[in-house]
Amino acid sequence: MTENLKADAAKNKIPRRRITLDSQLMSYWDREARRLDTLAANARWGWMARTYTRKAERARAQGARSFAREADRGIGTVPEGESET
Repeated sequence: MTENLKADAAKNKIPRRRITLDSQLMSYWDREARRLDTLAANARWGWMARTYTRKAERARAQGARSFAREADRGIGTVPEGESET
């Protein structure tokens, strides 16, 4: 069965996207920042909202580092599931 898939891919010349750890980390840190923003918006106390906001900022910074490494690599700079528009 896998031979058929390989033959179909070779016949149709389907470009395969290279998935790297950095591209996966970009997606993860983006989701984590959005989750923390939601927690901050729903926090009862100001100190908890500020803590979640700081954590979200750290998550975005970590995602930016992965994005920079991925951009240096020159491939797959758009996270999975997102369009280039």
